[in-house]
Amino acid sequence: MGYIALFIGVGVYFWGASKFWAGFRRTNFTSNRLILTAMWPALVIANRSYRQNFQKALKG
Repeated sequence: MGYIALFIGVGVYFWGASKFWAGFRRTNFTSNRLILTAMWPALVIANRSYRQNFQKALKG
């Protein structure tokens, strides 16, 4: 059962990362694309500005 949860969690992580990477040009960010993409779960939780830009990236 734990493997299923892990598989789903990894899938959600990579889904969010790929959507953010593809929509990065819609955000207000100009650099650090790799770092911002890799750290998206923590930044979505902790940073309101990042959360708003993440939503912009997902809309495309």
